[in-house]
Amino acid sequence: MTIGLDLPVQILNAQTEARKAEKFKTKDVEGMIKKLEPRADGKLCLENRSWLPCFGDLRSLIMHESHKSKYYVHPGSDKMYQDLKKLYWWLNMKADISTYVIASGSFGNSTRHEHCISPIN
Repeated sequence: MTIGLDLPVQILNAQTEARKAEKFKTKDVEGMIKKLEPRADGKLCLENRSWLPCFGDLRSLIMHESHKSKYYVHPGSDKMYQDLKKLYWWLNMKADISTYVIASGSFGNSTRHEHCISPIN
């Protein structure tokens, strides 16, 4: 699972397919649909952040790539959310990221301070 150079095309395709879906206006973006604005390349954005619809596997792909990046040292959900929200938007984004980080196991299996605490004998 990797993000390629075709990510903008993947986002545009997912948005196009999501707009075809019957529940587009009520399920995925609810009242936010009116705030989405088209970019020159045709992608829909909210406050200059690409909208990732609940269609396909783009959200999971982007969270996976962000979380496994060599530039992060076990990013927690808050750090990951702060980084991703600069580029992307979707409904319940923060909750989805938190759930992803917990499910990945890298955040839940150990704590940052575990190596600092010496056992009492």
